Amino acid sequence: MEKTCTEVWNSCLQIIKDNIPNQSFKTWFEPISALKLEGKVLTIQVPSLFFYEWLEEHYVGLLRKTVKKFLGEEGRLEYNIVVDTSSKTGSPYTTNMPSNGNGAEGKVQSMPVPVAINKDIKNPFVIPGLKKLNVDPQLNANYTFENYIEGDCNRLARSAGYAVAAKPGGTSFNPLMIYGGVGLGKTHLAQAIGNEIKRNMPDKLVIYVSCEKFCQQFVDSLKNNTINDFVNFYQAMDVIIMDDVHNFAGKEKTQDIFFHIFNHLHQSGKQVILTSDKAPKDLSGLEERLLSRFKWGLSADLQVPDLETRIAILKKKMYADGIDLPGEVVEYVAHNIDNNVRELEGAMVSLLAQSTLNKKDIDLSLAKQMLKNFIKNTSKEISMEYIQKLVCEYFEVPVEMVKSQTRKREIVQARQISMYLSKSHTKSSLKTIGAFFGGRDHSTVIYACQTVEDLIDTDKKFKAYVHDIQKKLKMS
Repeated sequence: MEKTCTEVWNSCLQIIKDNIPNQSFKTWFEPISALKLEGKVLTIQVPSLFFYEWLEEHYVGLLRKTVKKFLGEEGRLEYNIVVDTSSKTGSPYTTNMPSNGNGAEGKVQSMPVPVAINKDIKNPFVIPGLKKLNVDPQLNANYTFENYIEGDCNRLARSAGYAVAAKPGGTSFNPLMIYGGVGLGKTHLAQAIGNEIKRNMPDKLVIYVSCEKFCQQFVDSLKNNTINDFVNFYQAMDVIIMDDVHNFAGKEKTQDIFFHIFNHLHQSGKQVILTSDKAPKDLSGLEERLLSRFKWGLSADLQVPDLETRIAILKKKMYADGIDLPGEVVEYVAHNIDNNVRELEGAMVSLLAQSTLNKKDIDLSLAKQMLKNFIKNTSKEISMEYIQKLVCEYFEVPVEMVKSQTRKREIVQARQISMYLSKSHTKSSLKTIGAFFGGRDHSTVIYACQTVEDLIDTDKKFKAYVHDIQKKLKMS
């Protein structure tokens, strides 16, 4: 009995899932659906051209191997790409593309030029003299890729930003929307792209502007009757970096003027980089036509950095400032300040200032005393909720799974250790602990604690896990 396209693709997914990180699988493979299987050619549908390019660049080898495993050496993969369109029907259309991993060399398709342009004709779209101006990009020279620590929390956004910096306007990431909470590095990353472009392509006209500044400039141009100069200036840029576009909310006329500037830049192959505190789909107060354009390229989120990334950020700053602090002090700061990078760096600046002014080394007790104003807002009580969060972060498992009924080994281990530590470090009763961890009874908690104690006595690796987590609890 021949397999269906869905069965073949699901079999491929099982292999792929075992060979890449779980988050990467969810991001790049879960949105894909199998469309058809004709002979030895499997066609899958991907949501955008960006998906196609990313899969071909990063996973083409893995895809080729898995397809051939289930379809034989003649097995080939073809993509059906959903292409967004702003047509009146609002319906997307699709286009088929072969995989470069099929063994045959791809053919470059050229589009015919409909009209022969006479070079003597004056181009009305070029603004005379403007390209000769030396435009200050308004960039902070300290915001570079070298100073931007990469981690799981920002890897997609940083990789996309680096691709844009290497080929502004020439990738599918146009516009590139970087979004995330306060202090997570949106402005740093956006300006790092601008600085990298100016470093490698100094003739490019790059401008960084906050949304509030842009709105104020627009109002001033209306007052001074210089609206054409305002529009012409921004349309002449090669790269526009617009910070905090959520501030466009409610400003209809400013949105309208930016809509036209955006269209001109995009159609001219120029690069647009945007930052926001929310994903495009969650922005309110913006016109639908503007939001739809924000979704054309790539929307990449920045998340709260994990412990390892926070430690790396602190060490980078220490190195830049020529300061050496004890490892336990760095770990203490990284453990207790996890809201955002800006607050983390602020705490380190405070420590460095105290170290310089007092002319003495900083130990853990002094660090705790000096940073109490920072940690007051972020300090965590030793509660079951905090223990659960710490254990899940340590074993890299979702918090909600610990309370679920799943019996996966890694989840059960995290649940049992969480119960054991809750019994040791809180005043909660066995019944309360069981209820917190998914409505279980007190006998389950007793069994979990006994299991953990037995493993501590017999398994050195497990014992190291528990002691490491207990150390982190003490530091908080």
